[in-house]
Amino acid sequence: MNHNTPLPQASARPLRHLSQAQRLVLTTAQLRSHGVSPAETNEQCRSGGPWQQLLPGVYLLHPGPPTSEERLHAVLLYAAREVPAPGVPVQPEAGQPHRPVYREAMITGLAALTLHGFTSAPPLSSLDRIDVLVPRLRRLRSTGCAHVLRTAALPAPQEATGVPVAPVPRALADATSQLTDAATVRLLLSEAVRGGHCEPAAIVRELDQAKLLGLPHVVDAVDSLLAEGRAIAEDRLYTMVREFALPDPVWNVDLRLPGGPHLGGLDAYWPEQAVAVELDTRAPRQDEDALWSEYARKREHLERLGITVVHITPKKLRDGMEQQATVVRTALMASGDRDPAAYVVVLPR
Repeated sequence: MNHNTPLPQASARPLRHLSQAQRLVLTTAQLRSHGVSPAETNEQCRSGGPWQQLLPGVYLLHPGPPTSEERLHAVLLYAAREVPAPGVPVQPEAGQPHRPVYREAMITGLAALTLHGFTSAPPLSSLDRIDVLVPRLRRLRSTGCAHVLRTAALPAPQEATGVPVAPVPRALADATSQLTDAATVRLLLSEAVRGGHCEPAAIVRELDQAKLLGLPHVVDAVDSLLAEGRAIAEDRLYTMVREFALPDPVWNVDLRLPGGPHLGGLDAYWPEQAVAVELDTRAPRQDEDALWSEYARKREHLERLGITVVHITPKKLRDGMEQQATVVRTALMASGDRDPAAYVVVLPR
């Protein structure tokens, strides 16, 4: 039997419904379900034989090095048990691909970022090991190309190239925990925001939960990330005003009472309608509660003066710009129904 030889005819489950990589990477249990006994498996994996053991209980059914796709499936097969998705038959209809469901395991770290399409992440073929995320209580050790990372609560996986991968913020945190080069970390974090994968706040939240925000090279990268994230959000705000034909506001201003105290900075302000927009670019750090209290106090103070404050998050601008434009337009139109606002001095910020 060589790597082109089909599995024994005694198999009760033919392999034609599997992808090429899945046909060539199988577990002991899967081989047994196809009529291959452990003794036959050991015989095929003898020195110079046509098969090889990639990981404990996971076999590659051809000689030579595995492809990147085969390594991914091998790591997932090692870390999780494949089960049919609810309501999905073991053998799908003709022409429909088989999608395995890997329970309680997903690719994370640099490999996941590569699968998400990050150009700053290394190609899979250059990675000596592939990070796989599993529940904390799983008894599983890192071995071979499988590097096991544990978590108290698994995030909802996303699919990339047919395999489950951790969401970008979690994959970034897992990658960052193993990196020491500030430039590399900065590139990865920057691409996540520039590429529209996620917002800075989601990244900082994961880094905070992983207790990475105290590392000097991470602090520098996060500071750059937050500055870049704000610049991108401001650009989207300009785009929203232009594309949805809102009246031109005054941009980036400070408000003061005549001869009185400073009222706070705003990203956009319509003086005639007394409507303000403030971008909520808070990042979840240790002082988040204090920062939110500052936001709330400023908003309450301005609204007591008759100024309507619209808070918009970068995520809402990215995912629902038209809806946010409608919110602002409604506030502008409603200004005629309100009592006149207090007179304030508008200064450039």
